[in-house]
Amino acid sequence: MSTTRDDHPLRHAPFRWLVAGTTINLLGGGIAPVALAFAVLDLGGGASELGLVVGLYALADVGAVLFGGVLGDRLPRTVMLQGSAAAAAVAQGLVALSLIGDWSSIPLLAVLGMVNGCLSALGGPSSSAITQQTVPAGLLQRAISWRRISQNVALILGNGVAGLLVVWVGSGWALAFDALTFAVAALLFTQVRVPAVPAPAAQAGLWGEVADGFREVMRHTWLWLLILQALLYHLFYGGAQSVLGPIVVSDSIGRPAWGWALSAMMVGFVVGGLVTLRWRPRHALFVGTCFLALTAAFPLAMAWSDSLVVVLVGAWLHGFGLEIFSVGWDLSIQEQVDPDKLARVYSFDMIGSFIARPVGLVLTGPLAALVGSRAWLTVVGAVIVGSVLMSLTSGDVRRLQRREAAPEPSVPAAATP
Repeated sequence: MSTTRDDHPLRHAPFRWLVAGTTINLLGGGIAPVALAFAVLDLGGGASELGLVVGLYALADVGAVLFGGVLGDRLPRTVMLQGSAAAAAVAQGLVALSLIGDWSSIPLLAVLGMVNGCLSALGGPSSSAITQQTVPAGLLQRAISWRRISQNVALILGNGVAGLLVVWVGSGWALAFDALTFAVAALLFTQVRVPAVPAPAAQAGLWGEVADGFREVMRHTWLWLLILQALLYHLFYGGAQSVLGPIVVSDSIGRPAWGWALSAMMVGFVVGGLVTLRWRPRHALFVGTCFLALTAAFPLAMAWSDSLVVVLVGAWLHGFGLEIFSVGWDLSIQEQVDPDKLARVYSFDMIGSFIARPVGLVLTGPLAALVGSRAWLTVVGAVIVGSVLMSLTSGDVRRLQRREAAPEPSVPAAATP
């Protein structure tokens, strides 16, 4: 695929189909958690039962993601996208039918939730890794930015209509809509036609290929260092947002303020994505890591102020800074990692991001009770800033440069509808 000055990622058909599929999928994904929560409550469950269902989903997601990385490097990534989406449509469709037909139960929701968690993990690494195959190298950052913008907008819309949809048609029909989005996404993914990535040279077995992926991570200091930073971030910040945030903000400002704060954060994500469409610094990882320090603004605002304006600004800065980092992070991975190991590297990135979050959710309450909620939010902000400063001490993080796109032969079929 070739690129010109006035070229655009959306001019390339594989990227258009990929964005269309992931966007429609995440539209349903924004609705599903709300519908599932009300489904558990309607079946007589409470916070413990809901926590069990959500926790089993997260456990299955983390447990299967390494296999998703191996398969994403061994098999065509389009096949992984199509297969995981189609299977998820069936699994979520069963959940919806059980609720609509009044034969559901909390154990059934838990089991099918684990199935959906596994399917998400199997398709996730391929979904992230395939972006570089859909556009010329010179358009990669803009492609990442456009994809993230579309996904964030889809989540905003999904979250926004979720409650209304559950009230209007019930949890079962809301989850049926989610199943439909999986099915539509699977159909759209069949149109993503990209050159094949060479399979791993030596079939060393499942765990051998996992080990190869781990060695690739460890080969890049910036990569394993920032995965560790992500682990710390989710360990501390996950509980700050999900556990302490609603309590502190609602007690000091009012319950509506928490919804406004989350909305401000999502707006920050979208604005950050729009900025990265135009701003392409040579040291994208260094710049992104610096902006990651802005994520401390949200917990610190909640800890230090009872002003709605301050909390909203802190939430916006959090989303804005995290989005600038995320684009630079994705760009660095896709430019610097060998293509035949890319899905496995993304699987380790996902593990680093998600494995610590459940632990943080469990520990946040007791620690906040011990030192005080506002004091703990201050600790969270300090850990975020400290981890950023630690990462910036690495010369690999500071010096890593984006690659200049080399001229490539034109492949007209890849850029035509």
